[in-house]
Amino acid sequence: MKAKILIAEDDPNIRLGLVATLESEGYAVTAAADGAQALKLFPQEKFELVVLDVMMPKASGYDVCRELRARGTRVPVLFLTAKGEEVDKVVGLKLGADDYVTKPFGVHELLARVEALLRRGRSSAAEPTAPQPATFRLGTAEVDRRKFTATIAGRMATLTARELRLAEVFAEHPGEVLTRDALLNTVWGVDYFGTTRTLDQHVAQLRKKVEVEPESPVTIMTVHGVGYRYDG
Repeated sequence: MKAKILIAEDDPNIRLGLVATLESEGYAVTAAADGAQALKLFPQEKFELVVLDVMMPKASGYDVCRELRARGTRVPVLFLTAKGEEVDKVVGLKLGADDYVTKPFGVHELLARVEALLRRGRSSAAEPTAPQPATFRLGTAEVDRRKFTATIAGRMATLTARELRLAEVFAEHPGEVLTRDALLNTVWGVDYFGTTRTLDQHVAQLRKKVEVEPESPVTIMTVHGVGYRYDG
C-alpha cells in the first residue's frame, strides 16, 4: 500500500515540485496551501507522514504541529524551513517535530529523510507493547506516561514525545553512561540524519522539567565527550 503523505506549503511552485517528486517515488500525496487547510485535511486520511513549511498564512507549521500533538497523534512531522537560525530548529523540536530540512534542499536528501521517517513510524507501530505503569520516577520527579507530564517540587511541566522517551530510556538504565550515539539510535532511530546537538537540546529541555535546579543537575549528568548518565 502506498504511504500517504500530507504536505502543507504555501509557495505553489515548491508545493507542486514536492508533490511531483514524492508521487514519482510512489507515495500518495495530499497537498494543502496553508496550515489551516492542512488541519482540515488531516482527519480525512490515515497519513503516515506530515511535511510542513514553517512560515505559512492562517496557521504556521509550528501551529499545525502543536495542534496535531495536542490531538494525541504521533504521526512523524518533517519541517521545511528557509531559516538557518538554531532557535527556529529548537522551537520545532520542542513542539514535537521529528526532523527538518532547510531550504534550498536536494531531492535526494528530502527523499532520504522521508523514507527514514516512514520506516521509523512503521517500525514503532509494529512493535508489540507490554503494559507499562502509568507513572515512573526519574530522580525526584514523577513522570506520567499518559499525560506526558513531569512533576517535581510542586510544579508540573508538559513533556514532548521525545522528552518522554528520553526520560524512559534514562530510567531504564540507572547509573549507566549512555553515549550520544546510543541515545540518538534509541530515541530517534538508526536512520536519523541529524546531529548530536539535537540530543543535547532535548536533554537541556528535559532537565528544566525534571531537575529541581536545572543549571546544577543532579539527576541527568553530562559525561563530557561521551554522553549522559542517569543518577537515580
